[in-house]
Amino acid sequence: MLPKPKKRWTPQHWASWKPFGIGEQYPNNYWEVFRAMWLSRDRLPYAWEILNKGVCDGCALGTTGMKDWTVDGIHVCNVRLRLLRMNTMPAFDEQILADVSQLRQQKSSELRDLGRLPYPMIRRRGEKGFSRVSWDEALDVISDRIRSTTPDRLSFYVTSRGTVNETYYATQKAVRAMGTNNIDNAARICHSPSTAGLKAALGAGATTCSYKDWIGTDLLVFIGSNVANNQPVTVKYLHYAKKAGTKIVVINTYREPGMERYWVPSIVESALFGTKFAEDFFLVNLGGDMAFLNGTIKHMIGNGWVDESFINNYTSGFSELKAALDNQSWEELERISGASRQEMYAFAKMVGEANKAVFVWSMGITQHECGEDNVKSIINLALTKGFVGREGCGLMPIRGHSGVQGGAEMGCYATVFPGGKPINPENATQLSQHWGFPVPQTQGLIAPEMIDAAYKGELDVLFSVGGNFLEVLPEPDYVEGALKQIPLRVHMDIVLSSQMLVEPADTVVLLPATTRYEVPGGVTETNTERRVIFSPEILGTRIGEARPEWEVFLELARRVKPDLAHKLSFADTASIREEIAQVVPLYAGIQHLQQAGDQFQYGGSHLCFGWNFSTADGKAHFTALTPPQKELPPGHFWVATRRGKQFNSMVQEAKDAITGALREAVLMNPQDAASLGLKDGDKVILRNHLGELAGRVYIAPIQSGNLQVHWPEGNVLLDKTKRSLEGVPDYNAVVSLEKQA
Repeated sequence: MLPKPKKRWTPQHWASWKPFGIGEQYPNNYWEVFRAMWLSRDRLPYAWEILNKGVCDGCALGTTGMKDWTVDGIHVCNVRLRLLRMNTMPAFDEQILADVSQLRQQKSSELRDLGRLPYPMIRRRGEKGFSRVSWDEALDVISDRIRSTTPDRLSFYVTSRGTVNETYYATQKAVRAMGTNNIDNAARICHSPSTAGLKAALGAGATTCSYKDWIGTDLLVFIGSNVANNQPVTVKYLHYAKKAGTKIVVINTYREPGMERYWVPSIVESALFGTKFAEDFFLVNLGGDMAFLNGTIKHMIGNGWVDESFINNYTSGFSELKAALDNQSWEELERISGASRQEMYAFAKMVGEANKAVFVWSMGITQHECGEDNVKSIINLALTKGFVGREGCGLMPIRGHSGVQGGAEMGCYATVFPGGKPINPENATQLSQHWGFPVPQTQGLIAPEMIDAAYKGELDVLFSVGGNFLEVLPEPDYVEGALKQIPLRVHMDIVLSSQMLVEPADTVVLLPATTRYEVPGGVTETNTERRVIFSPEILGTRIGEARPEWEVFLELARRVKPDLAHKLSFADTASIREEIAQVVPLYAGIQHLQQAGDQFQYGGSHLCFGWNFSTADGKAHFTALTPPQKELPPGHFWVATRRGKQFNSMVQEAKDAITGALREAVLMNPQDAASLGLKDGDKVILRNHLGELAGRVYIAPIQSGNLQVHWPEGNVLLDKTKRSLEGVPDYNAVVSLEKQA
């Protein structure tokens, strides 16, 4: 049993003795409540029903209503409150799209605030804007174009915000019926390196533990992850973890203020005095995580802090890892990581003294050229002590979006079928037999490859559900040039986005989508801890002619392949869940989810429980890793892209309430700034061979030689050719810095 949180107040954990942290920089979560109520005042009863009965459409925590399965009490965060208006706003007047020249000058946040997209719209080359059409006309245009080309020149993309398992499953089935595996979703850009690393090492491709394991474990480590910003509802768990005696440690390039302390609004003690979270920060260079963790393991081996019994009986590859580490000098590991040998020792001692530990990571680990190896380095460390498959232990690639975990598991991927099965002739044949139509046997195009194909004139159709390639991929000018060459672009969404307004090569079609709460029969999502949760339909006013995406894709497939019409129909979402249970064995039980609160956790609370690993040899695998030999040219900086007050690429405020930084901020080490004669607020330009970004110096506790700028603004500095093995763009760069007059 894990230790329980102390019920009494614990002043030693308080962030400040000033009531409510007066004068401190942190989000005013109570203001977010009033703001959400005010913005949704025209549909307040409906907004309340969403909050009280719906599944959270923010981060991948997955609450039902305002409660979850980890701790008692009200559970709602400012991310969910900020997204609430997306579900309650009225439709805009379609006439605003008659001439888009003025709209193109607006920011994406301003486009969103115009309201919901109510009707199908079409724009042809040479026209000033869009005109309303019927669903029949719109689907005729799309199906005619698909039939007139070949499957290899089609592409489909599904984002994760608000997208549900039923949509993912039905969409990939429809696309494969049309003859292509060119379908991808946002799960790849987030955590495909995590899935690949975990499968290779453990035979399990998802988080191995539960959120409950955070509370009372000996050591909770966050690596390249900032849950206070991206999954703020979890700070409640951090508060209780501290009260249960858990030591919290962060490995990052920047000493994130929200990971240092936070005022949790739903807990009186924390709301008054805040809670100190991380006891130790280890600052590393951009891309230095692997070197730091290798140094940690090197210390653990040298000091006899590893679990030899577990290693000998349940793992393979340890001797190869040890040999690789023996060939890596401390000088090399210090240079690459940016941390000292003593710091690696201090962390190794913490890991060595812990009986239980949980490791949490996110985009700071995966969105690198070496993302897969970064993940494997974390797994290596966890395996030295058998920190997997038991209570209070685990490996958690934490998700940032409520629908993203199910995206890959439903097979909405260019590289895997439902259930994560590889795309090969054998699996394609099995799926063909189940569905009753031929399924393509070769891998399709992933999202960045779709843009490359479009730029070369090798793509005839792009159908994008949500998403905005202009604001999520590197080199936005290149992306815009690619979009302008696609003869037919289809954008299905609930609101307008900037990529919809890119000039058509021939035709652009807009299709209005329902939100998850508007889908008849209800839907499901899968959260970070593998919990499949039912989200009921919330009755209320509906927007124009908006339709569920799953219905639209199946109807489109029936028009393209009329001979398969009888094989491409579902009576309702319940029938989709019935088929998911048959095709994806992990999801057996999804067919029984029918009402609010229904849920199950596939694989149980711990994958690999009892150290049973689903690998070919039944053992967990260490990986011998050599850190990338990164050299920083003189006078240059490593720059990482970060999020502020936003959800994915949806920027919500110019100022980050946690850091106090504006969107133009260039986070910089104080010594680096002083050496260049720079001070807070000075104008600077970051440059490399791809572009330049103007900003202002923001002095911050960041590792020397490193900078951070906001994303997507920083995309102009990113190299589109730098990707991980799984095709994840590298959201980091090397730049020079110049002071502006």
